[in-house]
Amino acid sequence: MFDEIINKGQLDVVDELVAADFLDHGPMGDIPGREAFKTMVAQWRSAVPDVHCELDNFIVDGEDIAWVVRTTGTHTGDGLGFPATGKSFETLSANIGRFRDGKAVEHWAEQGMFPFLVQIGIIPAPQQ
Repeated sequence: MFDEIINKGQLDVVDELVAADFLDHGPMGDIPGREAFKTMVAQWRSAVPDVHCELDNFIVDGEDIAWVVRTTGTHTGDGLGFPATGKSFETLSANIGRFRDGKAVEHWAEQGMFPFLVQIGIIPAPQQ
């Protein structure tokens, strides 16, 4: 799912892998439905065209799965609502997903947004 949709940007695959009633709980609030999810992915990829996610540390409990995502990329586009910085980043984020009949129905993640914004220079790093 991450490789096809996020890494490769193949949004046509969303309908095959994501339920119609999908709900994403992320740092930008709840995003309901496949079409809204496609829009979010397209915006992210327009800001970070070389985005790459690697998944690790899976824990499965019935329909629920938890995993860690390492995301890398370079912020070269304006798709997130602020100008491109040209800076690279690397983040880790914990994710939890719920699946039904082989399709994603719900997803929770903070998506490493704070470290991403610090690394690309949008917000200052915390004082040490």
